[in-house]
Amino acid sequence: MEITNSRINPWQGFSRTTASGSRAVEEQGQSFGNLLQKALQEVDRLQDEAEAASRAFVEGKVEDLHQVILAGEKAALALQLTVQVRNKVVEAYQELMRMQV
Repeated sequence: MEITNSRINPWQGFSRTTASGSRAVEEQGQSFGNLLQKALQEVDRLQDEAEAASRAFVEGKVEDLHQVILAGEKAALALQLTVQVRNKVVEAYQELMRMQV
């Protein structure tokens, strides 16, 4: 099993907004739900890779501890980012609910 050092780009899939005001995500034919689903699948994939790397290290199949630690840290950071985004969305929703009409 080989763990590559690919960077996570949070802006991947986005482009600049056009002058007409249309959303950049919709320009590419993706909805917010699809984008969110892909991001959650990526977090799940990173968690699976970290678990597999740890298991392989314990079984003695991987000798490079650095790759195992990197996989674990990538998964941890992706999960922390997901939790923080969720917290911001919940906070924004609660703020909208407090608004008086």
